[in-house]
Amino acid sequence: MWRLPIFILAILLCNINNSSAQFAADKDAAYLATIKAVADFKINDAEELDSVNRLRQDPKFNKKLYEMVQKLSNARNKDAKNQRILKILKQAGKDIYDELK
Repeated sequence: MWRLPIFILAILLCNINNSSAQFAADKDAAYLATIKAVADFKINDAEELDSVNRLRQDPKFNKKLYEMVQKLSNARNKDAKNQRILKILKQAGKDIYDELK
């Protein structure tokens, strides 16, 4: 008789934990989307556009950028460097999100 209330409580607690984990994942996704949208927007800023276009035409820069990005992974089990980069991006996205809201 006492098992049913405990079972129901366990299910409710599990759902709360899943909901808070989902909420955190949604916030992280919102921060990443924010940093991407703002970066895309600011790249087209009149003061930055000439510099960005010059960089896009610079083969040495493009090669270096390609080499840097090749060190990253989108695999599920990321290494420590990937985790640090993702943490930096999420924090920057959060800072921008909080500044603009």
